[in-house]
Amino acid sequence: MAKIAFIGAGSVVFTRTLVSDILSFPELNDSTLALMDIDQGRLDLITGLAEKMVEKNGLPAKVESTLDRRRALDGADYVIIMIQVGGLDAFRIDVEIPRRYGIDQTVGDTLGPGGVFRGLRTIPVLLDICKDVSEVCPEALLINYSNPMAINCWGMNAGSSIRNVGLCHSVQGTAWQLAEYIGVPYEEVSYWVAGINHMSWFLEFKHNGADAYPALRKAMEKPDIFAEDRVRFEIMRHFDYFVTESTHHMSEYVPYFRKTKQMAEEWTSPRWDYFEICSENWEPHYERIRAQIRGDQPLPPIKRSHEYGSYIIHSIETGEPCRINGNVKNVRLITNLPPGCCVEVPILVDRTGLRPCFVGDLPPQCAALNRSSIAVQQLAVEAALERSKHKAFQAVALDPLTAALLDLRTIREMVDEMWDAEREWIPYA
Repeated sequence: MAKIAFIGAGSVVFTRTLVSDILSFPELNDSTLALMDIDQGRLDLITGLAEKMVEKNGLPAKVESTLDRRRALDGADYVIIMIQVGGLDAFRIDVEIPRRYGIDQTVGDTLGPGGVFRGLRTIPVLLDICKDVSEVCPEALLINYSNPMAINCWGMNAGSSIRNVGLCHSVQGTAWQLAEYIGVPYEEVSYWVAGINHMSWFLEFKHNGADAYPALRKAMEKPDIFAEDRVRFEIMRHFDYFVTESTHHMSEYVPYFRKTKQMAEEWTSPRWDYFEICSENWEPHYERIRAQIRGDQPLPPIKRSHEYGSYIIHSIETGEPCRINGNVKNVRLITNLPPGCCVEVPILVDRTGLRPCFVGDLPPQCAALNRSSIAVQQLAVEAALERSKHKAFQAVALDPLTAALLDLRTIREMVDEMWDAEREWIPYA
């Protein structure tokens, strides 16, 4: 029986997905699910739902619920982290202050001013969690889902010795999209993907063993397909490879698509704003879950999503191998990216654990785009570890989109305003 601790389980909709994933494996449905959050109301909501899922399906899993992090971690084999330090209040500042300066972030959780400040808030908390893990369950595998993924994982690798892997769904999600673009079943495609989180590259994309890039380039010439993913297709047109994150996300990481309102409309319309989605749409989800707990609405069936977390746990527990893409320390994995940075690479998983795969050199143009993000990530991590407001400014100043829009004095003014507004969540602000 595995014990799986969920830190930040009040991310109710996502926790529900992961719980369903775990319970879908017969070999895992006797696990102990230790749910922990700092918000009692949301913790009670996900606890009630998880207990209902276990009860309705007659499963032997045990559900524990606590506000005490160390209690949740005690004896855990796996620690799943999905925290958002500062919640929507901090997220609002991440996007609204830069927007007043002309930086319109469609998400703002990975790079740019929003990504840097989210990392500054999150790394200290992650390191506190790692400290607890080292004292309470030192052999546990820490699975991180919290953004900014590369900054957070780099921070944990630099500040602790806890085994960890960062997981995202952009690789497998993009593979599904590419299969649809060329009109073939997902089960018939294969791929080899590497780079950094939210900017990994489909180095190989095949259909039934044959190169599928010609079919993808042909599909790109159809106006209706191009319109579905303008930024990523344009990146592929000029840099040769398809990238893993969405058109809206990718437009934030490079200086080519959002320098003016007209450019943003041309490349990323209709507008998609993740903060607005989070602010407006979660309560209907919560009310639906309350109705399911009461029995007023049917529970969704237990089924497996394409999130990698449960596959990792299943492979380690059973020895049945799988291959995922995960975020790990670059130790001779991608040879033309900086040693020690956080890279997203294929990983083989079995009873012995996680075995990241050697990739070698990325195509130089892809590595160059990655390095523009890695420069920001490095300084953001150093800022968090050294409590350096100056390095935090430098991280934002090196962001490609920010640098394309603002001069250095204006960037410093913006960063100072963000420090003042986020003082509550950053201990050294």
